[in-house]
Amino acid sequence: MILATGNNNDHRRCAFTLLELILVMALLVVVVSMVAPNLSGFIRGRALDSEANRLLALAHAGQSRAVSEGMPMVLWFDQKNGAYGLELETPPTANGDPKAESLQVADTVQINVATIAGSGAGVGAKTDGAPTTFKNLPAIRFQPDGTVDEGSPQTVQLLDSAAVSLWLVELQNRTGYEISDTAK
Repeated sequence: MILATGNNNDHRRCAFTLLELILVMALLVVVVSMVAPNLSGFIRGRALDSEANRLLALAHAGQSRAVSEGMPMVLWFDQKNGAYGLELETPPTANGDPKAESLQVADTVQINVATIAGSGAGVGAKTDGAPTTFKNLPAIRFQPDGTVDEGSPQTVQLLDSAAVSLWLVELQNRTGYEISDTAK
């Protein structure tokens, strides 16, 4: 009989009371409410970083493909529809470029291309610093020797909903682009 009473007391000491559970839950709610705004900013920032890295990877792929195939490649930007893509400047067949890629920008990211002064002169045309265009869209043109065309945009801005931006900036020697947090 004494042993049974001891077990009941031990059982009571091991259990949590309803008040203790409510206090722990209240503390968790307070901590989560303080951390949630920072976490959403982190997730938004990750979308911007991810989009910048994806754009840079596509630029590298275009440059590599231009060199390996000996044909100019264009990385075009559709700012209005939030898209960009990569394809041969003059596809060998009427069906177009079978390896062409088209990507959508993340919902929280906007793309802005800095164009060079002058009017668009069409596909591959070069007249006195006119910006490079492809299908009436601003474009980066990769030459078969691996360099970037003179009329290609020097910067491409990726802007997120919190007005934080990353830039795809042309290298000084016109051999490619890099990601920067300023327009330089």
